[in-house]
Amino acid sequence: MHFNQTNHHKRNILVVDDTPDNLRLLSAMLTAQGFEVRKALNGKMALTACQMVLPDVILLDINMPDMDGYQVCQQLKADDKTSQIPVIFISALDDVVDKVKAFDVGGVDYIAKPFHGAEVVLRIENQINLRLLQVKLQEKNFLLQNALDNLKAAQVQQIQNEKMVALGQLVAGLAHEINNPISFIYGNLQYAGQYVQDLVNLIEVYQQEYPKPTSKIQEIAKEIDLNFVINDLQNLIGAMYRGSDRIREIVLALQHFSRHDEAEMKRVNIHEDIENTLVMLQHRLRESTDRPAIIVVKNYGNLPLVTCYASGLNQVFMHLLNNAIDAIEEKLGNQSSNPYSLTPVDNSYSTWGDTQVAALGETPKPQWLLPTPQIKIHTEVTDLNTIKIAIADNGPGIEESLRSRLFDPFFTTKPVGKGSGLGLSISYQIIVQKHRGNITCNSSIGQGAEFAIEIPIEQPR
Repeated sequence: MHFNQTNHHKRNILVVDDTPDNLRLLSAMLTAQGFEVRKALNGKMALTACQMVLPDVILLDINMPDMDGYQVCQQLKADDKTSQIPVIFISALDDVVDKVKAFDVGGVDYIAKPFHGAEVVLRIENQINLRLLQVKLQEKNFLLQNALDNLKAAQVQQIQNEKMVALGQLVAGLAHEINNPISFIYGNLQYAGQYVQDLVNLIEVYQQEYPKPTSKIQEIAKEIDLNFVINDLQNLIGAMYRGSDRIREIVLALQHFSRHDEAEMKRVNIHEDIENTLVMLQHRLRESTDRPAIIVVKNYGNLPLVTCYASGLNQVFMHLLNNAIDAIEEKLGNQSSNPYSLTPVDNSYSTWGDTQVAALGETPKPQWLLPTPQIKIHTEVTDLNTIKIAIADNGPGIEESLRSRLFDPFFTTKPVGKGSGLGLSISYQIIVQKHRGNITCNSSIGQGAEFAIEIPIEQPR
């Protein structure tokens, strides 16, 4: 769109010819037709003139010293600033090969000498009109692309809003329904444990007072293995305590994650939200039949409470952590058929704080033939009064050619059927548009990927 728009009726024409007589003839003819004409005696002067003021059309001779017309045209087309200027070759060379070469290097028309003045003027006006139409078409395409992008963004937002409303209601309802019976169980376990202990004490007193029970009592005691039952009862009660406590933790994490009743901004503990998201993903972090447990290494900084949309940030954490797990599983799936040196794994665990704990229900395995998968979470306060949250994996990495499109709606690097292309786009909207922050991706092929989020500690009013 490099047209000289200062005067619609006086277009700027650059005439390039090493013969002064030809320059004077063309200049006089075009000036008489209302064009503004500039002249150049060689290719270098022509290139310099184009950098100073962009012409609307260039009339270019072919046979010139030092730099011929073909070379001039190639340099013009190689420069983004001048690549759209129409170039009309005007030459005494009338061979088909010369004409073909002129079009190959980027010329739009070819006029053979000797020429007729009316033909030259009409061809120039034709190229100017074509260029005007191209500019208008590009403008319309630009507006249409913006409209399409806005439509996609609105569609993504609508899908996400409906999805999160339904998910929030479902999670909140499930958490409420599960919380009631588990609270009943958890609250009564203490009494059940005490009652069991009282009965055990009573049996022990009976055994002391009546050391020689009847044969029927002895038979029943032997049948049920009374001594084992007495010793195992406390272990059983303890296991029930731990199981019900775990369910309560999951219910609490569900409630915190959904935050169904918290649509407005509030001050939240970011680390607590990350932990709740990790609890929700424990089933994916555990060891499976074809890979070891995914290690979560956390390097938490000293973060203040952050003013944000807690539910939205939880969605972002869920998307990024799910993508990290997907990337690790993709890498391990591609590598599982190849020979690797043994990587010791003493147990299946994930890292919580500074302590490594076994994932619930895992069966430890001593060794794996695959590299240990790992997700690193780093948080810190920056000098710009923002917080930074970085989530990195040791998956296959993302190609540079794809990184520029990661946050586009409906774009995904996952296989067909495994990704909707909405997760990162939604995350971008939540971080950039709702929190006035920034989200970036750094990656190297074979070294994994890191997604970094930065949001202000306090949102501007």
